Amino acid sequence: MTTTQAPTSTGAPVIGAGVTRVDGPLKVTGAVPYADDLAPRDALVGVLVGSTIAAGEISLVDTSDALAAPGVVAVLTHHNAPAVTRPNEASSDERAPMPPFQDSTVRFRGDYVALVVAQTHEEAAHGASLLHVTYDATEPVVDLNDPRATRETDDPAGADSTRGDLDRGLAAADVVVEADYVSGDNTNNPLGLFAACAQWDGDALMMWATTQWPFNTADCLAEAWGIAREDVRVVCPYLGGGFGSGLRPWPYIHAAAMAAKVVDRPVRIVLNRPQMFTGVGHRPETVQHVRLGALRDGTLTAVEHTATIPVAMDDDNPENVVSGTRQGYAVEHLRADVDQVRLHISPPGSMRAPGEAQGNFGLETALDELALELGIDPVELRMRNYAHTNPDQDDLPWSSKALDECLRRGAELIGWDDRDPTPRSMREGDQLIGYGMAAVSFFYFQQPCTVRVVVRRDGSAAVHCAAMDIGTGTYTVVTQVAAERLGLELADVEVVLGDSSLPASPPAGGSGLAMAISNATARAVTGVLGDLDLPSAPGRDALSRAVGDRDEVAAEATADKPDPTEVGMSPSGAFGAKFAKVRVDADLGLVRVERLVSVIDCGQVLNERTARSQVVGGTVGGIGHALLEHTTTDLHAGPQTGRITNAHLADYLIAVNADVPDLEVEFVGGPDRLNPVGVKGVGEVGLCGVAAAIGNAVHHATGRRIRRLPITPDLLL
Repeated sequence: MTTTQAPTSTGAPVIGAGVTRVDGPLKVTGAVPYADDLAPRDALVGVLVGSTIAAGEISLVDTSDALAAPGVVAVLTHHNAPAVTRPNEASSDERAPMPPFQDSTVRFRGDYVALVVAQTHEEAAHGASLLHVTYDATEPVVDLNDPRATRETDDPAGADSTRGDLDRGLAAADVVVEADYVSGDNTNNPLGLFAACAQWDGDALMMWATTQWPFNTADCLAEAWGIAREDVRVVCPYLGGGFGSGLRPWPYIHAAAMAAKVVDRPVRIVLNRPQMFTGVGHRPETVQHVRLGALRDGTLTAVEHTATIPVAMDDDNPENVVSGTRQGYAVEHLRADVDQVRLHISPPGSMRAPGEAQGNFGLETALDELALELGIDPVELRMRNYAHTNPDQDDLPWSSKALDECLRRGAELIGWDDRDPTPRSMREGDQLIGYGMAAVSFFYFQQPCTVRVVVRRDGSAAVHCAAMDIGTGTYTVVTQVAAERLGLELADVEVVLGDSSLPASPPAGGSGLAMAISNATARAVTGVLGDLDLPSAPGRDALSRAVGDRDEVAAEATADKPDPTEVGMSPSGAFGAKFAKVRVDADLGLVRVERLVSVIDCGQVLNERTARSQVVGGTVGGIGHALLEHTTTDLHAGPQTGRITNAHLADYLIAVNADVPDLEVEFVGGPDRLNPVGVKGVGEVGLCGVAAAIGNAVHHATGRRIRRLPITPDLLL
């Protein structure tokens, strides 16, 4: 486990203040202990070997040359690897990714067929190059539009929704806008390569692994091996970026445990960059159909939003692409639906703003098209259809919502009213100027989180939780909440995270952890103060006197999602508005983002500095989503191979400094009513809406409506 000790407080307000990260000194000095840094240095090294076909069966794995190579200790294949049970995800009844080496079937190109274990990485890599694998290949299905693909129309993600009568709503409309929208496959690509190191002590398993959810990884390993949960410990105090790719117990983690069991020594695996494209998830592409009906005054009469997404041949991880549409606007007649198509691709996974990143692009682009058809200002169109209650939850009032303020303030900051609304009307030399916007929401997500707060004899405190900090500032905001509620200086609070042996935590993902862990911390503080018979924020001296000659006093508390029917309101996620100004070279079709304004309602801001950082980081990812990022699979060159053709950072384009303008961020709204701290998530909402705002700005600049992501120059020529 890892602890942080905060710098001394300056006496400024604790909650909301933009205090420096408590783990900042560790990071800037290079002393942060990532999971791979904590692994035993004498561990053997494993190198995974991926299949060179996308579909078929392994007919032969000749390991003789590899085993004879210097330093090679073992080679694991489906012939000799331990048999384990496929576990379920902790957050659902769906299956986790399949552990490797359990059968001879190849389900996608890059599917693991062997693991070479050696004394050093170089020896393992050399041994891997000497493996001889032959296959009985079959023709893969890798194209979402392939008629051979199996389409599943059931609703595993709870995405499908119908209210009212869609045909009736469309018949009542004066104007109907209808179009298809496509978003490309993206890969998370955190800078830090994912790693796992396993060590067995009898039936007890110790795992150091790159994960955004140590508790879930430990649960899945225990289920896979059929051992007691208390005999599995997973440690990951920090992550070198994740963006959702560390949420699932991926096969490489199981491979490390298998190898360590076989050789009876610690075994360490580090994925290479191409393996990061196939081994830890990716944002699935989508094909969306949106149909909007409206009266001439802009009132929506009907909304239809359907999506088709890919899923791996043997996996369960659907994305709710239409969640924002279901709750976004006050419309009586609605149909939202998501279908899955099974392909020979690596299992998709969460990538920042999963589902909503793609779905928002479809809906908010269609609304821009409707506004143009009606001759109504795009901001005004959204305000006329503002959902004051949640239409997807029996019209319950929101626990908090300041989207209207986000829209008004964003328009003011970007200078919306000063633009000429006519497409292709604004120009400076050979640069076409455009403005675009999108409204943003991200669904409420909170799973149970338990926190233990300990007050020591000297009046200082510690907070323990299995949650981990993926760079969002969890160590810092937990320190702030505990310090304010106990009346302590920041330096008097120690936060211990990133260890599955600590109290249970939800994932660091879904914009749910800050809400869950801060509320659980506040409740645990209330519990320990009750045990000590002290008022709120008593201070260090009072705490020390109350503890007396005991070593410490501790209390645990759990925060969970409230029942909307019991509290009489709809739990609210974050809301926001994105406004973009772009320049497009009229001759070359090159798009440059000149300004991007984000106005966000995330409830109580725990730390203005880390919250702003989250929105900025998400917005940068949104620029990549809109203009650059596209994981390209070989579909057209002769037989389909299923090979990712740009599985490295040379050809997979991401936003760099030259692509990113100064990003303006402002927070509005106030504390949420449904939790003691009043906080909502902010990690995902920073990316939502960026693609639509940029796309709408490109249309305003050029008069060309691009309904496909990424928006590349060839689409504008």
